Amino acid sequence: MTETFARRLTGVAGIAAAACLIVEVPLYFVYSGPPPDANVLSRLLIGIVALVCLLVFVTALRELVRRVSPAYEWAASIAFTAGLVYATVTLVSSGLEAGAVIAADQAIDPTIDVSGTYILYGTISRLLLALFLAAVAFIITRTGLLPPWTARSAYTLAAVNLAFVPSLFFGNTPAHFYAANGWGTTALMGALLSYWLLALGISAYRSARAVPGDS
Repeated sequence: MTETFARRLTGVAGIAAAACLIVEVPLYFVYSGPPPDANVLSRLLIGIVALVCLLVFVTALRELVRRVSPAYEWAASIAFTAGLVYATVTLVSSGLEAGAVIAADQAIDPTIDVSGTYILYGTISRLLLALFLAAVAFIITRTGLLPPWTARSAYTLAAVNLAFVPSLFFGNTPAHFYAANGWGTTALMGALLSYWLLALGISAYRSARAVPGDS
């Protein structure tokens, strides 16, 4: 894999993951009560596609760091592992929600009724994303892989995710901003991640033009 291809693949995967997340998040706010099965299963399917794209993104990013600055491959491995575990945890959460919705004989709100997902989507995901974002920011800062603003925004977003780690102590009401499954802890963090991924993906893809003699 050439550096140019790695940059383009990182960019395309980041943009694709972001696009899916941007479509998914608003679907959580369409209904005030238990949503119909079609709504839940549609948003979960879109989210699953986003996570698959995220797996491609973290894999391509690790390969890109290996090409550009092998000395920081260890940091890329941390980012890759954190991204992989985050995707796995979220996929398990999606599976639990989908199974509950399919098995129920009436409409349910899986963000409330599937208690096993509370800290999977919340505290656990926030901690994993904080590690992932901090590792990415560190890599960019030390290697100059992408513009400095991408590192600063990643550090900021990592800090915001860390701030939501204690949310597991604040109940399970999705309408509350700061709760184990609150809209701030889950939906807002997903939205911020999606727009950060979109910006980073565009930056990574455009950076391929500046690679000399590697097309």
